[in-house]
Amino acid sequence: MAGEIPDLHAQERTGTGKGAARAARRAHMVPGIVFGGDVDPLPIQIPYNVLIKKLRQGRFKSTLFNLKVDGHEDVRVICRDVQRDIVKDLPTHLDLMRLRRTTKINLFIPVEFVNEDAAPGITKGGFLTVIRNEIELIVTAGDIPEKITVDLSGLEIGDTVTISQVELPAGTKPTIDRDFVICNIAAPSALSSDEDEEEGAEDAAEVPTVGDEAAAEGGEE
Repeated sequence: MAGEIPDLHAQERTGTGKGAARAARRAHMVPGIVFGGDVDPLPIQIPYNVLIKKLRQGRFKSTLFNLKVDGHEDVRVICRDVQRDIVKDLPTHLDLMRLRRTTKINLFIPVEFVNEDAAPGITKGGFLTVIRNEIELIVTAGDIPEKITVDLSGLEIGDTVTISQVELPAGTKPTIDRDFVICNIAAPSALSSDEDEEEGAEDAAEVPTVGDEAAAEGGEE
């Protein structure tokens, strides 16, 4: 279970329809609706500045929130839609869906990399290159993992870690079917430069010059 689900504070909105929505916007609020969960829809409104801040943080539509509305029990919700002004691209309405504990949802779960000191490639001067610091998983709303752990023990320079090599929490699976890379151990820049120079020298030694070819032909005659 995730350590802490972020709170989303909202107010119950009185009245429905376009008139009530316009009144909310004039008060610098964004109107919305909470639906699902076998209960009646709940009209709400969220301060415009609060919603803008959360939208700018990213992943708003794939984040599980603990919705807090005065006079109502807290409920877990996920955003299903944010309607925007077609000219200004600013939020004008949002739809939130209540979740049961058994509901399956897609969430981005952070990745933690452990045992760097047990990776020979790192102790030899290599460095960890993180391709994905979070992974989108299909999870159960009532049992969300706090993180995904990637063990770096035994990794050498040039080794990679893919999703198939990681033990995922029970009941979860990636949203991507292919075996994608999470991280790798890259060679130090100095070592990479030396290797490139060595390869260049070997290539140069293998390619004869025009003079060498002429001398070889003269010798054959």
